[in-house]
Amino acid sequence: MMDRLKIHFIFFLLVVFSFFSFTLSQPKLFVIGDSISIFYGPYLKQYVKGKYLYDRKRDKGEAMRDLDNPIGANGGDSRMVVKYLKELSESKNFCMDILLVNCGLHDIKTDILTRKKQVSLEEYRHNLDTICQLSEKMKVKLVWVNCTPVNDSIHNSKGVAFYRYNRDVIRYNEVADSLLASRGIPIVDMYTFSSQFPLDAFMDHVHYSIEYRKLQAAYIAGFLEKLK
Repeated sequence: MMDRLKIHFIFFLLVVFSFFSFTLSQPKLFVIGDSISIFYGPYLKQYVKGKYLYDRKRDKGEAMRDLDNPIGANGGDSRMVVKYLKELSESKNFCMDILLVNCGLHDIKTDILTRKKQVSLEEYRHNLDTICQLSEKMKVKLVWVNCTPVNDSIHNSKGVAFYRYNRDVIRYNEVADSLLASRGIPIVDMYTFSSQFPLDAFMDHVHYSIEYRKLQAAYIAGFLEKLK
């Protein structure tokens, strides 16, 4: 009886050891992004399971209360991402392999009266340069996700407190793509991919319905698989 218990115990230890060895061998993926990433996040986590250990900027549900005013899990604009990364860079507990980052849709918010952008194009470029420097300091591989399209007529007719224009998405994406490509940073072209969706893919002024969130997650997961 004792011999049988010993065998079972050894088998249990081997299973536990194998599980932790497999888990520890997987690269760790950390996501910082706006509400688009919050929506595709659960599916991305599912699709990379067994290949990456998924985590992201988190909260206790605060971000979902108002997606247009980023708090908590919502990474917000490039200023907010820089601030958050500076905090992470000082943390001894943050240890990741891949940093998947997106920001831009909040940067291009346009005041209805003054037409001023929330973050100017020049500041956006500077903030992305800082994001690159911080990722190097943290010794983590940066992967960039560019911004999804905006349909002007849909977005600016929904009673939202600010405007967005697709021409700004294109301009800010061009700056990001150029800067990051020059540094050898891999870029997930979410703009081109999501541009193929029909107009009814939008569930509101800028966010996507479940079917298209899953497609976005699968697209990113495929990109990460090739990267690995």
